[in-house]
Amino acid sequence: MSEAAHNFEGLLREALAPVEPPEDLAERLESTLTSITEMAADELEAWELSAMRDPRNWARPAAALVLGSAAGAALVLVRARQRAHSTPSVSLDGARDAAERTIRDLSRETRKLLGDR
Repeated sequence: MSEAAHNFEGLLREALAPVEPPEDLAERLESTLTSITEMAADELEAWELSAMRDPRNWARPAAALVLGSAAGAALVLVRARQRAHSTPSVSLDGARDAAERTIRDLSRETRKLLGDR
């Protein structure tokens, strides 16, 4: 019984060992989110207002709006997070400064993303 428990603990330890993400993960995530945002914007641009009369036509634009908004928000967060990791905190009042910097970064990235359209 103790050998089975030891084997089980070893298997758990091996299964739960930390795994380093690939180095290009952030770049791939950012490019995927950018392409989703662009595809959603293209879908919304192609939607004709005359199609609004029929509710059966609302599914694609609604999905594009939801997915594009979610991808855009995630893209803003990813870019702000990357910028936060690249600039170290220098003041003693670090939590407040970090929060203000994060809000400024989120605002800047949102304006940048919305300015592309």
